[in-house]
Amino acid sequence: MFGNIGWGEFMVLLVAALVILGPERLPGAVSWVTKSLRQVREYASGASQQLKDELGPEFEDLRKPLADLNQLRGMTPRAVITKHLLDGDDSILTGNFDKPSSVSFDKSNAGTKAVSADPAASTAPQNKPLAAGERPPIDLDAT
Repeated sequence: MFGNIGWGEFMVLLVAALVILGPERLPGAVSWVTKSLRQVREYASGASQQLKDELGPEFEDLRKPLADLNQLRGMTPRAVITKHLLDGDDSILTGNFDKPSSVSFDKSNAGTKAVSADPAASTAPQNKPLAAGERPPIDLDAT
């Protein structure tokens, strides 16, 4: 809850509270704040437990889209590019090319065709020169 408050800010708040409230009322104020925070936490956990009890199995169906939204809120542009465009391989962005990649690029085709690093996984025909009068294959999905 107070993860973004550093020690310096905490000390400033403590000194301000000591000056404003005085040494006599400061312990009472601190105990009141801790009791109030504890009560708010109990109310929140009780409300979520009550919602979970009332909705039953539908609660998980409601919770999954909310978890996905929370995950999207934490996405940075770099994480989005790495996850969706680079399939989790951030070696291009970090410059760490020592890690073997599962996809490499074919240099003979001007680097435009991705070839799997595992030759057994490749089902595409190998690049061999066309015979005279032979037409190249057409990918209807690409045109």
